[in-house]
Amino acid sequence: MNFDDILDKIGSFGNFQKTLHVWMCLPQIFLACHTLVSVFTGAVPPHICRSRWPLAGNQALPLNISQAAGPGGGPDLSCTALDTQELANLSKALVLSKNHTTEGCAGGWEYSKEIFSSTVVTEWDLVCNKAKLNTIASSIYMFGLLVGALLSGVLADKYGRRIIILVGLAVQATFGVGTAFAPNVCTYMFFRFVVGMTVSAVIMNIFVLGTEWTGQKHRMLAGLLTDYFFGLGYIMLAGVAYLIRDWRTLQLAVSLPEFLFFFYIWVLPESARWLITKGKKKEAVDLIQKAALRNRNPLPPNFELFQQPNELNGEAKKKKGTLVDLVRTPRMRKRSLILFYLWFVNSLVYYGLSLNITTFGMNIYLTQFIFGLVEIPARTIILFTINRSRKICLICFFVTGGLACLSTIFVPDKMPILRILLAMIGKFGITGSVSVIYIYSAEVFPTVIRQNGMGMSSMCARTGGIVSPIMHLLASNRKEAPMAVFGICPLVGAALALMLPETAGKPLPDTIKDVEQTQCREDAAEKALYKQAPGSLEVII
Repeated sequence: MNFDDILDKIGSFGNFQKTLHVWMCLPQIFLACHTLVSVFTGAVPPHICRSRWPLAGNQALPLNISQAAGPGGGPDLSCTALDTQELANLSKALVLSKNHTTEGCAGGWEYSKEIFSSTVVTEWDLVCNKAKLNTIASSIYMFGLLVGALLSGVLADKYGRRIIILVGLAVQATFGVGTAFAPNVCTYMFFRFVVGMTVSAVIMNIFVLGTEWTGQKHRMLAGLLTDYFFGLGYIMLAGVAYLIRDWRTLQLAVSLPEFLFFFYIWVLPESARWLITKGKKKEAVDLIQKAALRNRNPLPPNFELFQQPNELNGEAKKKKGTLVDLVRTPRMRKRSLILFYLWFVNSLVYYGLSLNITTFGMNIYLTQFIFGLVEIPARTIILFTINRSRKICLICFFVTGGLACLSTIFVPDKMPILRILLAMIGKFGITGSVSVIYIYSAEVFPTVIRQNGMGMSSMCARTGGIVSPIMHLLASNRKEAPMAVFGICPLVGAALALMLPETAGKPLPDTIKDVEQTQCREDAAEKALYKQAPGSLEVII
């Protein structure tokens, strides 16, 4: 009797599993907030360089800060100071020649407080020659996600899913609060790096714990359920940030409530599957009995696992593959490399759009709300389409997202609503592809290397996340460049996905040999279409 058979007996998605998924969904709200809070805490308000003119006394310039970019042909005052008495007169300053003498901003900057009362940018002057530090801070957070994914997988296999989730939530709350009291930008980056590690650890192990307790028929639905709550956190962050305009207070608002998760010590169960593989048979049986009672399908008091832990371990050792197996054979290599690229592009575009909503020219809070709201229908439509065809579903989402992002570069600045609409469609497409790729990849990789394949795919996704903030540095040379990349990369991914197999309604491959032989049979069927017709030449493929 394997564990899926046990789940069929006690209930594959009964009250026990439903309650477990409630506990798993709640942290997703805060995981989304931590991931996207830098949209507001790291925002760059309109700013102007303080005058070095002695009569100004290094106080605020007599200019409208929103006009700092020099409308009407005037000079850009955001990073330079005008050493002239004409600064005393607003009307004259706005019509100064572009060639007017300017000097470095030694007197500091004056920031608009129309939208934000403070951000990390205004507090540590992360503008002009320091602007890259703000981008680096976002990339460091994404690097934390990568490190967390690598470490948490190893630690969870050794110490269990439950302890990693509990420790991850505790560390996340502690360092999240610590971020709000960071005295300098270096400390801020370090705290955000640690938070990123914990976010990745909690996301991965919540997903694993949920799937290991859920029957096969309900795993897809259970996985999408947690995604809905991530989208809910996306939406809620817009409202919280609208009410709290100070970055330190906002950071506290998304971190302090996480200390309430301390009660998970009593309600969060360990994975019985993991306990079995570690030889902790008695603890696993106790948990299974509790789950059976909760599902109103009690087992006999003398119930025992028919398959011994050492037998399970022996089977695991026989079936275990290596990272090299992902690229050792030609067809497996092709599938692996395509999936790695798709995961990279998914993360690159998803975070590229999510973390840079200020570039679309509309109210930042409304844009955040819309981008969060669009995740709900994107994930809902998957429920009705993915069982028909994983492959076509993924390609359609990629094409939709890519074309929408590419179209934004042709929209003039005076039409911000149209640009937001296209960006929203792009976000819809890439969000849908993110959900599909998880399920699709798990079915493409054979059983013997599925864990290695998903792990490498996750690493590629985290790499895309690290690169996504840096992509917007391209805008300094040409403002359309980031959206052009976000449009072209998914379209290339859609073309590559055509070479992947369909997995909907088909048995999962267990070995690499299954992959190679299945492909050979498909090739043979293809060749049959080119059999020699009467009076024609045979086509050799």
